[in-house]
Amino acid sequence: MSEITYIRGDATVPSVKGVKVIAHVCNDIGGWGKGFVLAVSRRWPEPEKSYRTWHRERASNDFGLGAVQFVQVERHLWVANMVGQRGIRTGSKGVPVRYEAIDAALERLGDKAADLGASVHMPRIGCGLAGGKWSRVEPLITERLVKRGIAVTVYDHGEGGS
Repeated sequence: MSEITYIRGDATVPSVKGVKVIAHVCNDIGGWGKGFVLAVSRRWPEPEKSYRTWHRERASNDFGLGAVQFVQVERHLWVANMVGQRGIRTGSKGVPVRYEAIDAALERLGDKAADLGASVHMPRIGCGLAGGKWSRVEPLITERLVKRGIAVTVYDHGEGGS
């Protein structure tokens, strides 16, 4: 079984051949405007547009914690909008990250990546604005993706790392 590959770089520019899925965590209130999504939106308008429509029409679709929306942005490249955080602020219920939702979303991501024969690329999902701990997220990725033989690369952007 392979491991997660860690590199310094931009997760929106995966440099491997073949079909790729860029995965990231979204909130459950329709907000898109801080963190990694800004890098996504700078490259492609479709993921944000699709996410906003998905949220707006949530009464008639599967939008909610643990759901995933797959948006094809190039011939061999998809973006996975994974709903893995409740709201956007830390409050009485703690930080916005919801590990069980990320776990459910990763399960769906694993199914899609397997169907596409795709590798998965992501920042340290759930650990930026969502306030999660990588020590809790990493085992979920290993369980839902790596153990299924899906190649996963995690990108640390800029200087230092978290």
